[in-house]
Amino acid sequence: MGPRRAGADRGAVRVTDHARRPGRPGEERGDRGRDRGGRPARPNRAADVPRQAAYEAIAAVHRDDAYANLVLPAILTDLRLYGRDAAFATELTYGSLRATGTLDAIIEAAANRAVDRIDPPARDALRLGVYQLLHTRVPAHAAVSATVDLVRGVAPGAAGFANAVLREVATRDLDAWVERVAPSYDEDPIGHLALAYQHPQWIVRSFAEALGGDLGETTRLLIEDNERPSVHLCARPGRADAAELADEVGGAPGAFSPYAVYLPGGAPGELAALRDGRAHVQDEGSQLVAAALVGAELEGADERWLDLCAGPGGKAGLLGALAAPRGATVTAVEIAEHRARLVSQATRGLPVTVLNTDGRTVGSDRDLPAGGFDRVLVDAPCTGLGALRRRPESRWRRQPSDLPPLTRLQRELLGAALRAVRPGGVVAYVTCSPHTVETHVTVTEAARRSGAGVDFVDARPLLPAGMPGLGEGPTVQLWPHRHGTDAMFLAVLRRAQ
Repeated sequence: MGPRRAGADRGAVRVTDHARRPGRPGEERGDRGRDRGGRPARPNRAADVPRQAAYEAIAAVHRDDAYANLVLPAILTDLRLYGRDAAFATELTYGSLRATGTLDAIIEAAANRAVDRIDPPARDALRLGVYQLLHTRVPAHAAVSATVDLVRGVAPGAAGFANAVLREVATRDLDAWVERVAPSYDEDPIGHLALAYQHPQWIVRSFAEALGGDLGETTRLLIEDNERPSVHLCARPGRADAAELADEVGGAPGAFSPYAVYLPGGAPGELAALRDGRAHVQDEGSQLVAAALVGAELEGADERWLDLCAGPGGKAGLLGALAAPRGATVTAVEIAEHRARLVSQATRGLPVTVLNTDGRTVGSDRDLPAGGFDRVLVDAPCTGLGALRRRPESRWRRQPSDLPPLTRLQRELLGAALRAVRPGGVVAYVTCSPHTVETHVTVTEAARRSGAGVDFVDARPLLPAGMPGLGEGPTVQLWPHRHGTDAMFLAVLRRAQ
């Protein structure tokens, strides 16, 4: 037997079925459960709007490759959902997306049919229903009835099938279903953990490798990855004090970053501190790695800093705020035009110049001269495996085939950074992924291919004193289960004199 699945009820929604059963779907339906505007069909009565909102968000994610954190707020506004109803819809959306692979395995077993043979609208509704049955305190009869009514509205011919599948799922609890569909822990520990903790096998394997093969700690990471993280703010140095900001917003100062504030909940976009540029939303781990670059010792000039992959602007904003009292300037590079605009908005009023260009043009672009910068940050595009808590659909979208083009780009950008930094200057290479191919392999290969002498700087002293679990150095890997941050990787390199 493997480790107990950390309780089926951990993080479970402790709600009753506060949304009553919906009325019959309206008469004016488009083909296959769509209205005339092309959106998923909606019931006439608004009694079960939270489930409808969750369904629409999940359908958009699977149908249009949308992102839940972008589409759900608009749907909640459109349907006028607030308070408990909005919270219920949000939990159903994020929870169902997070658990998709495990839900699909259970649906296949209960239906005796591959999920790819189930009509997509019915499949998405079934995922919602099975999530309610196995992960929430919604009574089974209410979860079945409401889901069947939802299916009747979006895929009328599948209502009987959905009813049969849901009733079969309701005969077991989550632990019993995991025992049935997951391979034995003793025979296939990675496969077992993947089904039990709702991650693809290749991601579980990559986490275990990054953690030195410790499956107990890997399990703790998977558990933490399934918890919704709190929102972190960054109090911009010179504009806000973290303790005062925490009092202002009803939050708490961060555990490690001197700029971090943890929010208890709510919509951070409505905070005055964000509107007037005193703070921005940023994971504490991102704050720590940006501050580490600034904290590295430097001999000689310390006037020109470079953020080579700046979008959407959080790290550039913090670097700009730290540069201002030193008399330094920051050049922020972003290749995507719309993200470059976001960087400009995020750094307004700070000593930051935004370039909408490719950071790999260092040495051939007069604004990016070789050897022209004292400090360089490379927050490289990556798989984002370190932030799966914040993007519930990402774990199922990412594939191992994504790695080769990303790691090639990472090496090219780090090579450009090593060209951009002057002799004696420092480069911080950062990824929001613990995958060893994106971290140690990329850094080692880029340094080897650079043609310049490169020394690794021990990154551990550049992080707050007393921070636990930083490893043996010289690089640092932060973890959700150890530090409460995204899984940020940091390597600091100094170009030889």
